[in-house]
Amino acid sequence: MYKRHFNLTRNPFELTPDPEFLFATKRHNEALAALYYGVRRHKGFVVLTGEVGTGKTLLLRCLLQLFKQSKDIAYAYVFNSRLSSTEFLQYILSDLGIVASGKNKGEMLLELGQYLISRNAKKQTTVLIVDEAHHLSAEILEEVRLLTNLETTDEKLLQILLVGQPELDEKLDSVGLRQLKQRVALRAHLDPLDMEETRGYIERRLQVAGGSSHVPTLFPAGTVAAVYRHSRGFPRLINTICENALVTGYAKQVKSITPEIIHGIADDFRLNVVKHPHAESAESVGEIDVRKAAKTLLEMFASLQKAAPRDPEEELRMPLEVRRREI
Repeated sequence: MYKRHFNLTRNPFELTPDPEFLFATKRHNEALAALYYGVRRHKGFVVLTGEVGTGKTLLLRCLLQLFKQSKDIAYAYVFNSRLSSTEFLQYILSDLGIVASGKNKGEMLLELGQYLISRNAKKQTTVLIVDEAHHLSAEILEEVRLLTNLETTDEKLLQILLVGQPELDEKLDSVGLRQLKQRVALRAHLDPLDMEETRGYIERRLQVAGGSSHVPTLFPAGTVAAVYRHSRGFPRLINTICENALVTGYAKQVKSITPEIIHGIADDFRLNVVKHPHAESAESVGEIDVRKAAKTLLEMFASLQKAAPRDPEEELRMPLEVRRREI
């Protein structure tokens, strides 16, 4: 819709993770290198974490492209982490091209083991990638731990990459999963972009979309600063803001996106309304409820005190002015 108006050949801020649009910051390069190195060196177990919208799935797509270029790597990519342990194994086998239907769990594990041994004998690598791994139940994570036992005396037969939000780290830190945590060979973490990285990110996407000749005009410095302010450096939010900014700019028939357009979009998407769930829950469920309960107990105690009959001798010992006040 707006491509001809802004002299673009494609939409620069699509939300779908296209590896061609990767803007490789130092952290992204380090994370990609850690994942690839972990697989190539048969480290066994690698974890990548990052907040929502920091580019984890896009990084995975780039990694899968590298795998496809290699003739000796086969992988199973699990993106639905809300599965039972049997469904989880069935999905892995099916994605690796192994027939799983009609087999029980023991038979599936035996098939997988034979498949991995056969590939390892040919110097081939097999990878299990689990996206959205922070949703994995303790039961599935235990299955993952058991899969890491598939090994020879020299190396792991199955390379496992777990990718998820920071809650994945919290799960792995739990006492019940300490055995799995000890098997993590490499870790990587993605953070939001800083101001300069946000500028580079926007420029990179516009260049790929054919707008390299007029990037500074289309998104001036003040506009980029407004995008950074409202997105807080999260690539997914940058895409949402910039995509809608181009639509708005086309509707207004302007050739340059102004900070005012960005502010308006941020208001429409309520990007400035940010709640901190942990702090809110601690306040509402913790302190507020405790205060309410304490107040209720005090009120009940006071009413019981008033209703309870008083010992006549005790009443005579009370000061005269107190008895008068009560009367």
